Amino acid sequence: MSTNMKEIEFQSASYDQWQEEAVKALKGKPFESLFTKTIENITLEPLYTKESLIEKLGKQLEKQVSTIRTLSQSPTFAIAQQIVGATEESFFANLGESIERGNEVITIYSPVSFEWTETAIAKLATILTENSFKITVQSTDDEVLAVFDKIEASKKEIVNGYIIAPEAVDVAGFPNVRTFAANTIPYHNNGANAVQELAIALAQASHLAQSVEDFKAFEQKFFVQFAVDTQFFAEVAKIRAFKVLWKAFASAFGNEASAVPVVVETSARSFSKYDVYVNLLRSGNEAFSAAIGGADVITVHPHDSLTQTTEQSVRIARNVSLVTKEESHVTKVLDPAGGSYFIESLTADYVKAAWAMFLEIELAGGLKAYDIDTKIEEVYNTRIKQVETRKHTLIGTNIYANPVDEIPTIENKQFVDVKRIALPFENLRASFEQANLKAAILTFGQLKNYKPRADFVQGFFATAGIVADQTEGFQSIDEAKAWLAATDYDYVVVAATDDDTKQLIPALLEGKKQNLVLDAAGKYKEEAEAWTANGLNGFIFAGQNIVEKLNGVVTTVKGAQQ
Repeated sequence: MSTNMKEIEFQSASYDQWQEEAVKALKGKPFESLFTKTIENITLEPLYTKESLIEKLGKQLEKQVSTIRTLSQSPTFAIAQQIVGATEESFFANLGESIERGNEVITIYSPVSFEWTETAIAKLATILTENSFKITVQSTDDEVLAVFDKIEASKKEIVNGYIIAPEAVDVAGFPNVRTFAANTIPYHNNGANAVQELAIALAQASHLAQSVEDFKAFEQKFFVQFAVDTQFFAEVAKIRAFKVLWKAFASAFGNEASAVPVVVETSARSFSKYDVYVNLLRSGNEAFSAAIGGADVITVHPHDSLTQTTEQSVRIARNVSLVTKEESHVTKVLDPAGGSYFIESLTADYVKAAWAMFLEIELAGGLKAYDIDTKIEEVYNTRIKQVETRKHTLIGTNIYANPVDEIPTIENKQFVDVKRIALPFENLRASFEQANLKAAILTFGQLKNYKPRADFVQGFFATAGIVADQTEGFQSIDEAKAWLAATDYDYVVVAATDDDTKQLIPALLEGKKQNLVLDAAGKYKEEAEAWTANGLNGFIFAGQNIVEKLNGVVTTVKGAQQ
């Protein structure tokens, strides 16, 4: 008997039926345990359906989708690769090569590591008349801005680009150079969440819009710059939400909104100096979410940009953009995330929360009066706590770390002030390297029983750059006691089953040396008080704050040695 696969139909399930099965699978845990709070304090549901989305947004859904598509300049994006070079010669050589290999927006971060001579400025002026650009300066007096004085009057109209500065730069006579920038990246680098970034962009736009009389003239000179983080769907929703917010913003000024460019960079905040090739995965993920969200210009930072880039890393970063643009087909569709139940819902949540925060900022009298820095600091502290407890995983840094990974000592000044979430672990490694601490794992019983816990402890140590020696599994308490009495390690962690540990620890404490720091792997609520009273120093377990724990170990070891 033959079966025609095309005739097979699967029964659809309602949300209630799914919820019933989910509750069974939870085996006693409440259904609400499947709901998740984001760092923006938005509740994510375990399942989004067409019915729940329509119930939540109603007619607003169609308006949201329509607005995002109307205010998108194009389904594609421009590749904006930052040009680097230690000398004038290497800078222009790299610039020329990047254009030949697919760079579409010449991206310059000033100050550069050489002086802008008359010759260099004249050369750059010629290049900017032929190519789009994005220039970031630290002040309106930056030397590179002299390039606009060197461009012939007849060519000013064809010059096209973006200038990012703390205050809007005045480059009169260049109608296609956008100088009114809502630049949220400094806030992102300090820890801001998506809602804060959106509200800040509107607050900056409000400040700039009120400095000119004609809103449309302002809008033609305006653009927004975001950094995109590794939270894939959140970043897609952030960029989409801005377009909806822009329509409301323009309406508040009595105008119909036009599409304004969304310029993005991959996030330096998410980068780590350890296992740097994971940065490549992070930036690839970030660039793809930006493309789906509808960014118009994307800069991908090389995976080693925290220290010193190489010809190869620059090429790889450029290829991330090229592959996303040319091979993913994501640029063939306008608003590819449109219609996704989850992303449409999250977009609406961001719009609602960001608009409310923007109104609070306006009511307070601006970002400074609103004390935005303090509020961002609170979010940053939450991020750090999540990383230190592994609630937020940072592959290669707080989990699956390579303990013998070495990093270059060179610092890239462009990113030196970024409050990266990997910093606590990078500082932890430096602290352990200085302490030169000798650590070991005392295992007990059969390999199959102690190995999972010993591997966990080894991974715990690896985040601090430590490769702990490990015993082969003592078969008797006397053997373990004898080894501990004879050892010269500074720090020992006992890894065994719960039952074995409960027998082993009291015996080991009888002969424990005063200068030895001894911990047990696991949680032992009933025994903890008695064990610590008899000399056990502490415990290692999942969910613990790794940085606090290991910094405490260093302090204890130093104290025991004195």
